Amino acid sequence: MYGRFRQIYVTPAVLFVAVLIYLPFLWTAYLSFTSYDGLGSPKFTGLDNYRRLFHDEALLTSVRNTLIWVVGTTILPVGLGLLVAVLSYNIKGGAWFRLPFLIPYAMSGAGLGLIWGFILQPDGMANQVLTFLGMPGGNTEFLQDGPRNTFAMIVVWAWQQLGVNMLLFVVGLQSIPRQPIEAARIDGASGWQLFRHIIWPLMRPLTTVVFGLALVASLKTFDIVWVMTQGGPGRSSETLAVTMYRQVFVADEYGYGSAIAVALTTVTGLASYLYLRHQIGKEDR
Repeated sequence: MYGRFRQIYVTPAVLFVAVLIYLPFLWTAYLSFTSYDGLGSPKFTGLDNYRRLFHDEALLTSVRNTLIWVVGTTILPVGLGLLVAVLSYNIKGGAWFRLPFLIPYAMSGAGLGLIWGFILQPDGMANQVLTFLGMPGGNTEFLQDGPRNTFAMIVVWAWQQLGVNMLLFVVGLQSIPRQPIEAARIDGASGWQLFRHIIWPLMRPLTTVVFGLALVASLKTFDIVWVMTQGGPGRSSETLAVTMYRQVFVADEYGYGSAIAVALTTVTGLASYLYLRHQIGKEDR
């Protein structure tokens, strides 16, 4: 009887996920084997769209930019978030110290991209401030040259994501048992030694989750890139998600865009699986 009630309760959630996630993905996977412009019926073309992936120079540029995003947005916001969390933990006024880092996370990626897009323009506030202070770089084209524009947007993304990573690490620090830390202090450990040998190992499960979330988010980055540069100039700052959007909704190449979407989904899932498997393997050892 209990099993029947459990199935009744679970069925709506399963149907909800199937309708909103699985069915659209299956339709996208089908379109990836077709030539389709959004009108009429899709025309089956086999693996042509996937062969095109390996010969598209713009796609290769977006792959390079996506890899840069993966490295930058897993190291900068996670590393800085951990640093701020450790420095502000268990000190008087620590909550007020963390507050400015949380405010950017309350903003949408599109809003953030719009603001920083104005700041980083050739005649924007960043160059004007550098010129006013007499510092070098007052004529820097932050968003006009690749891959410099990608690095600039990664810094903006890190500025936004730092706060939530910091908050997660603060929660992790608060959940650490006090006994090992006090015992280490009695034995003379402090500072870097205390963090490296006691605090960091105890926070490893949480760090795995934070890095995993940052990894997935970096692979599907879209809003900030589209608002700040629209992948330009000359498609020099496109990521895979932006390329997919451009092919489907700008170029009306639904088949090729769907192939990029399937490839991006596969890479994201595979990267997440390999990362989690590696981290779980390290914990089991």
